[in-house]
Amino acid sequence: MTETERSPDNAAPETEAAAADPTGAAATALPDRLSVDPSSPHFVADVLRMGIGVRFNGVEKHNVEEYCISEGWIRVAAGKALDRKGRPLTLKLKGAVEVWVKG
Repeated sequence: MTETERSPDNAAPETEAAAADPTGAAATALPDRLSVDPSSPHFVADVLRMGIGVRFNGVEKHNVEEYCISEGWIRVAAGKALDRKGRPLTLKLKGAVEVWVKG
């Protein structure tokens, strides 16, 4: 059977994913933990390029440096203070964390 003769039972995985999502956008699995610091092991540039929205305790946050959904915390910059390596000092806040891909 050639590519053009593919039956609906043998549909390609990307076709099935697109059919399952009514908006037509492919479903994206967001990581449980994500950081904006390139030196972090939790840094994923491709996910950050998509644009991630973070809601913490029901309030959308725009200054999140790192989050963890399973442990329920975010790290936010503590004003304009910097550490000795020039990175922002952060505070760890605990609560309900929701993330989504901004469209």
